[in-house]
Amino acid sequence: MFPKFFETLQGDKIPLPVFFPDATRAVLKTLDSTDIKNTQTPGILVNSFHLLSNPGKDVIKSFGGVKKYMNWNGAVISDSGGFQVMSLAKTLGGKNSVTDIGVTFKMDGKKILFTPEISIKTQLALNSDMVVVLDDFTDPKNNLTEAKDSVRRTLRWAENCKKIFEANTKSWLKKPYLLGVVQGGGFAILRKECTKELVDIGFDGLGYGGWPIKSDLTFDYQSSDIIRQYTPDNYLLYGLGVGKPHEIATLVKSGWHIFDCVLPTRDARHCRLYVWKDASTLNYSYFTPNKNIYYRDKSSVSKFCDCHLCQNYSRSYLAHLFHIKEMTALRLATIHNLRFYSELMRKLRYV
Repeated sequence: MFPKFFETLQGDKIPLPVFFPDATRAVLKTLDSTDIKNTQTPGILVNSFHLLSNPGKDVIKSFGGVKKYMNWNGAVISDSGGFQVMSLAKTLGGKNSVTDIGVTFKMDGKKILFTPEISIKTQLALNSDMVVVLDDFTDPKNNLTEAKDSVRRTLRWAENCKKIFEANTKSWLKKPYLLGVVQGGGFAILRKECTKELVDIGFDGLGYGGWPIKSDLTFDYQSSDIIRQYTPDNYLLYGLGVGKPHEIATLVKSGWHIFDCVLPTRDARHCRLYVWKDASTLNYSYFTPNKNIYYRDKSSVSKFCDCHLCQNYSRSYLAHLFHIKEMTALRLATIHNLRFYSELMRKLRYV
């Protein structure tokens, strides 16, 4: 049976598919938790590596988890921090910084070792609803031999992560989902192998790991189809970092359930708003309120949107706020884009 809901530790059931914006450091830039709730966004993604660095897992644990820390009543997924660690380590320390034990990198002049155990224990301290295993990101530039090595290490870490997870949640009445991550880059045989091996280890779901954009800048749907093909129907499928509306729509049609991305919030801060062309379809366009022609436009950003911006302010006023570099412009635009994405997911449930 295909999953129909994402269930939180509190027992709340969120209908699938669902999009979680990136609240990397336990905050969505320019918004507070009430703003997020009012966009009908059901959950967020936080970054365990960044929260481990500041304010520290013990601080958040003392509050009872990241939800209570930021006064958020929705769902939370914590990612492993692997992508950030890899980019830091491989950029500053080279290939030798990544071993089967973990990842060594420098921060503030100190050497730090980040391991599967540290990643899992940090995420459990956050008390998130889904925990993501630490994986070895397959660089798009990797040759077959290098890609094989990243898959081998990803599987080894995944097995270690599961053991650590189970050992530390034995007494939990309800456990968070545990997500394995499929690596292998653009090599179909490696994607297949990694998927099947992760299923043998046993998880609640699998994530589309690595960089999903090919060298010609098109989306790598071949890899997503391979993962879907070799994943049991009762697994959750998570498009990690997948965020363009048309990419999400295509993956939903092929059986994917969860998505996260910085795109809607980042676009909002860079004066790019998503606008529905009509009420009933998935057709949309972009509105960029940074031109003088909008100063006399009394209409709302979108007549098909019920967000705080569209119900209360004109295109003219938003253009004015962006022109004078007022922070309120970033908040209103972010609210609008998040409401667009929550409506996108609602529409996709009925496609």
